[in-house]
This record gives sequence, C-alpha cells and structure tokens, in this order.
Amino acid sequence: MSTITLTTWSLEQTSPDDLRPATPPEGGDVTIVRAELPSPEFSRFLYTAVGGDIRWNDRLPLTYKEWQSIVEKPGAELWVAYEKGTPAGYVELDPQDDGVVEIVYFGLIPAFRGRRIGGHLLSEGVRRAWDLAERWPDREPTRRVWLHTCSLDGPHAMDNYLRRGFRLFDTKVEEVEETETPGPWPGAHA
Repeated sequence: MSTITLTTWSLEQTSPDDLRPATPPEGGDVTIVRAELPSPEFSRFLYTAVGGDIRWNDRLPLTYKEWQSIVEKPGAELWVAYEKGTPAGYVELDPQDDGVVEIVYFGLIPAFRGRRIGGHLLSEGVRRAWDLAERWPDREPTRRVWLHTCSLDGPHAMDNYLRRGFRLFDTKVEEVEETETPGPWPGAHA
C-alpha cells in the first residue's frame, strides 16, 4: 500500500460577527433549505454525491442504524442548496457540548462547483450554526463554530473558509494510506 501526506487544518469562528457572508450567486435559482425530516437515505445520498470524488469514505461502512443515529441527534441539521429544484450541495451541523457547533461536512456535488454556490451555501450554514439554539430550545446559545478541511478537499475549500471569516487554530500533518476515490457509489469515478 502506498501512503500520502495528508494535511488537516482546523478553523473556527468565536462570534457571529466573524462571519463575512458571500454574495448569493446571480442568475441561478438557488435556494437553501433545512432538511427537517431526518433521513439516513438522503444524508447518505448527499455525502456520497458530494464527497465521492474527493475521497470521503469514513462514513461508507456505516450501517443504516448508525446513519440514523447521526441524523436523529437532537440539534443535528442538514442545510441543502438546490438549484432549480436539484440538490447542489449541503452543510451538516453537529451540535456539541458547551455551545459548540461543528460543520462536519460541507460541499457541492461536482456538477455544481465553480458556480459561486459554495460561498453562499457556507455563509448560510454558518449563520444556521450560530442560531441553532433558536430552533433547539434545550441547547445553550452557540459560542463557537468550527470545522476541519484537508489537503484532499477541493482546491477552493480553504480560501472559501478564510473568506467567510474562519481562523486557523490547528494544523496536523500525517502519512496515511492512500485510498481509492470511491465515487458516488462503489466503482464510480468522476
């Protein structure tokens, strides 16, 4: 097995005022909607459709029940971008202790990349992380939003995070086993 050098960057915002929202894309019919009914099938579809060409594979072995526990966690939310009624990408929010919200997954389906949707979707996802307690009254108000990205993610990911006001707080470099790009389903390649 061959190995590759993987760099993982962790970024954060510590105030809603840190967010520098992107301008919504012009000319397209882009809407961002919360998937209010937890659905393991829909969550898995988004995960594989967005991450299949950039080696998102950590959740592929999960069972239906494991996916279900992720999407049914109180405070967990999926915010989905649609262009003309078609899913274009998503943001997954994971509520953690002490008013912390992690953006666990964020990205666009390959056909929708490079169309100025990503900055708009990330902006809305971050807004929704900051106001999560308004929709989940048992949660304390958000005091920190964080995420990580890595050298396998899209070439514009880090720039998008920095433009939205995230600040780097940790960098980790490690040698990892190189894996196949799984595609949106086993054996599919973009």
